[in-house]
Amino acid sequence: MTGSIQRIAGTTKLPFSTAVRVDSMLYLSGQLGIDSASGRLVPGGIEAETVQALKNIEQVLLSLQSDKQHIIRCEVFLADFAEFASMNKAYADFFDVSYLPARSAVAVSGMALDARVEIQALAYCAD
Repeated sequence: MTGSIQRIAGTTKLPFSTAVRVDSMLYLSGQLGIDSASGRLVPGGIEAETVQALKNIEQVLLSLQSDKQHIIRCEVFLADFAEFASMNKAYADFFDVSYLPARSAVAVSGMALDARVEIQALAYCAD
């Protein structure tokens, strides 16, 4: 492999990186709707958790000299696919309507902290 790989450690002792940078690509681990101040899921259900998860992604990107406009793709995991429309509204409101990243969304059985949504992202980071 000729590219450079940088692992960006998280703020927890969990066994994964918050992100991995390979050359100009950023591979972000999934983010829950956790408020960094309290360490707990934000109240308000799927829409509030979606917004917070996206804000958490944005904070990781900003710490790596990137931003949400450089997100190429998101993968959304839902505890209940019946909440897709509510998640989708919050998701669309977060991004500039003229630019939405490619996305997939799937339902899963159980998430950490009984979260309603988890979002992971792939982004570009200009050098």
